[in-house]
Amino acid sequence: MDSVKDSRAYKYACFAARENSQIGQYVRKQCRKWKDIVDGKTESVYVDDKEYRRISAILKIIVHPDLQCNMYDGLEDYAILLITAVFCTKYENGRRYYTTGLLEIARKNFKTFTSAVIFIIGMLTLPKFSRLFSVAPDLKLSSELKIAINKIIESSPALLKHFRIMRSEVRCLAAETNYTPLAYSKDKLDGKLAHMFLADEVGAMDGYPVQAMRSSQINLRDKLGVLISTQYPNDNNGLLAEIDLAKRQLNKLYEGRGNYFALLYEPDEEIRLNWQTDDNVLYQANPVTLNNKEFFDDLIEERTLAVLYEGRRENFLCKHCNIQYKGLGVEGYVDAVYVAACSVPENLDFWKGRRVWLGLDLSQTEDNTAVAMVTFDESERLFAKVWGFLPKDKIQIKTVKEEVDYKRHIADKECFGCGGEVIDYGFVERFILDIEKQYGVKIVQCGFDRYNAISTVQKLENADNPIECVELKQHSSVLHPATKLLKEKILSREFFFDQNKLLEINFANARCTEDTNLNKYVNKKKSSGKVDLVVALINAVCLAQIEMLHEGERFLIQY
Repeated sequence: MDSVKDSRAYKYACFAARENSQIGQYVRKQCRKWKDIVDGKTESVYVDDKEYRRISAILKIIVHPDLQCNMYDGLEDYAILLITAVFCTKYENGRRYYTTGLLEIARKNFKTFTSAVIFIIGMLTLPKFSRLFSVAPDLKLSSELKIAINKIIESSPALLKHFRIMRSEVRCLAAETNYTPLAYSKDKLDGKLAHMFLADEVGAMDGYPVQAMRSSQINLRDKLGVLISTQYPNDNNGLLAEIDLAKRQLNKLYEGRGNYFALLYEPDEEIRLNWQTDDNVLYQANPVTLNNKEFFDDLIEERTLAVLYEGRRENFLCKHCNIQYKGLGVEGYVDAVYVAACSVPENLDFWKGRRVWLGLDLSQTEDNTAVAMVTFDESERLFAKVWGFLPKDKIQIKTVKEEVDYKRHIADKECFGCGGEVIDYGFVERFILDIEKQYGVKIVQCGFDRYNAISTVQKLENADNPIECVELKQHSSVLHPATKLLKEKILSREFFFDQNKLLEINFANARCTEDTNLNKYVNKKKSSGKVDLVVALINAVCLAQIEMLHEGERFLIQY
């Protein structure tokens, strides 16, 4: 009889596990990890051949309504792998190994049919009286899955007598299980007992729906959650945290009881900058492109239009390349893809003994504030470290309003909550005065905008370890050279900043204004969100650039 090693799932895992420029690193890692389980190299975990034959038999009696073949032959390779892994991988005691199946995949990959098949298998195989739910941003999208399930059942004679399709749910008569589509609504998701759930377009929701479903599963055996989505431009979405945790598990940085089987079809960092020309970006984001030339050619056409027209770029990069990107608009400062490529792991040893310049953006007391630190190395490359500050009691309000997950950024020490309803400027001032001791640097000067900064500046200048503060008029005549230099350094890959997702978001929000002489500066009012970290960074660069020019360094700006 067939074993898992004879399956399409194992063959695809073997293909994806090999070094291959068309497969992203995290899909490769997951396939290697699962292949080791199949090969018996993982202690206490195995793939159940008996369960595999059971699942395969179900797939072979389900008819694909469009292709008119059985689902085992009709589904894509990645879908067969996902289904086989989540249903057939077990601990030695027979309990299911994976509690979460995570699929980050680009558009147009037939994932709705995959989701529908997963639910049909779940209804047929889960314990008696199990309840299954799908969650999506709205009921219409959630109901799309029910429509697909209905279509498959009605096309499959072997299933018809075992299912009853109702207006609001689908019942499996053989196993006495039922499936109900739900919309994202905080007053409707609590209290559900979900033996299995599927969250579609997780990137369009915050983390609440998945958390609510998982909470209902705590005391259930063989529970399963399936999460499927493309990338979205907003930071406050449930997909990012799920991807981060899955990557931590694949990188062996986190060991938890909730095991992920994660197929993260996203392009590797080193090729994202080349999305305009590198076909591997498309291959790594969508496995369907490998065997479907017509579909691949359509994506090439979409890519050409995205290169030509900025308005089409956000949709193409997010939905077809799985690159989180926020459109610049006509007055955008610098492409977020190039900014992300400048992010480097924190290296505190680098800063020791460096001469640095600070930049401040001290806003109104109830708004965000930022501090930036920059320096040039011996090769004239620009390095930066940037921090944000916001009122502690307004974190939740600002998270919802600005669609930025401030709690995560605070946990990553990219920003700090201080004060209550207003920012505690004393906290900010102590932070600045402690920078020299904390990082072993020598502060040359600190640049600031006079607005809201006079009191803080006086305290910095009169401290026991005083800092020389320089007022920088927030006008294109003053800020244009630094604004231009920073952009040039980013585009030429001569700018590096310690990993800071909040700074990347601020860059994506930034919009520029030109004066009559075509000098540019970042305009807060025209920007699409908070840009305080970018403004503080430009203030710091402005002072460092002036210092270098006075010393005769080669940082001349062409106007």
